[in-house]
Amino acid sequence: MLSNKNLVVAIVVAPVLSILGWWAVGALIGEKPRSAQEGQIYPLLEKSSCRYASGLCELENVDFKLVLSYREDHLGPYMAVHASHSLQGILMAVGPAESELAPGEMNATGGQGTQWRMSLDSRPDPQARIRLVARVAGSTWFGDASTHFLQPAVDGVMRP
Repeated sequence: MLSNKNLVVAIVVAPVLSILGWWAVGALIGEKPRSAQEGQIYPLLEKSSCRYASGLCELENVDFKLVLSYREDHLGPYMAVHASHSLQGILMAVGPAESELAPGEMNATGGQGTQWRMSLDSRPDPQARIRLVARVAGSTWFGDASTHFLQPAVDGVMRP
């Protein structure tokens, strides 16, 4: 089989040509990345950390990222959000998936607009959903996440 030179060349060249073809099609007719446009609305993708008892939930779209966490202090339980960019504001609703809860406005806790907080009555149920809308430089970003990430693990240990 390997004594046929044409077959050996074809076996070596075919994968290289297929990769070059894939790259060329993407470069010529693929969608070009663009900056967020003022007045536009963009979705945030729920990352896998939201589906496990990890303690953190990441929502992102390219280079814009929000990290959600549940915390408790002397004032009571609250949801905290750390943003990769300075935000103009965040609206958040935490409740059952089928509910039509009105969102509440989060409060900025840092001077740069990257740390936000919203008080809660109690730890949300495992079936609850988090819905949020964030404003950044005139653009609107929306996301929806499960609350599995803030549920304690069976043995009390949070896992990634």
